Amino acid sequence: MVCDCNRRRVANPFQSGTNAELNKQLGAPLWAGIVVYVTGLGGLLSLQLILRQAFPGSERIVAVSPWAWAGGLISIASTMAALTLAQRMGSGVFTGITVTAALVTSVLLDGMGAVGFRQHTASPARLAGCALMIAGVWMISRF
Repeated sequence: MVCDCNRRRVANPFQSGTNAELNKQLGAPLWAGIVVYVTGLGGLLSLQLILRQAFPGSERIVAVSPWAWAGGLISIASTMAALTLAQRMGSGVFTGITVTAALVTSVLLDGMGAVGFRQHTASPARLAGCALMIAGVWMISRF
């Protein structure tokens, strides 16, 4: 069985490329970002019409940790980076940088047990893996 997370990783270069092409054709990164999020909202609302997931209720919404609401705002940074940098950097370099940055950040968050993750020590092997990812991105960007 293929994990949905694997499909997401495969989709990242396509998403970055299509978003960057949208920005190129519109010539306005903020408007391209708005289009990306409006079409994404349309897709989610369409899924809701099909799946009919129950609303979580006000008591659950009130109980959400304040930092947990930041995900949507944080995603704006990665979307804007894809809109403005992906085509200039190339898919390999851009995707390599984003995956490596995500991995390094993940190891740091795991090491601190931050934002709800179970704590996993940043062992020498994990840090070596991060270093190898950084070296890999450097190699892709140079050759």
